Amino acid sequence: MKRKVLFVCWGNICRSVMAEYICKQMRPEIDCESRAVSNDATGCDIYPAAKRCLDRHGIAYQKHRARRVSQADYEAFDEIYVMDELNMRYIKRIIDDHDRKILMLCDDEIEDPWYTDRFDLVYDQILEGIRSL
Repeated sequence: MKRKVLFVCWGNICRSVMAEYICKQMRPEIDCESRAVSNDATGCDIYPAAKRCLDRHGIAYQKHRARRVSQADYEAFDEIYVMDELNMRYIKRIIDDHDRKILMLCDDEIEDPWYTDRFDLVYDQILEGIRSL
């Protein structure tokens, strides 16, 4: 059976969805999806600047609809990776991590490029995290 991994960020339109599609291309042996800890962008597609970044790096993606993480997701996935400490605090308000499977994707926080516009830096950070899975 394939290992099932969920990536989570604030809105599910930048970091987590980038991680999902990078992982799908770089680690096809992993079954992955992405979610948000907020409802801020529910139903939205990938943020345009994130699409441009994925395009620059040759990462294929599909139409996306941002979704919020749930306890059912916790039960469905083997591991859940968040991008920063804020995501970690919020996800633990939504999900009971009784099996301790919610982790940081990287040792250092992955900044939110929606605010900083540093999508290529974030791409590199996500790529490093996915390589270490």
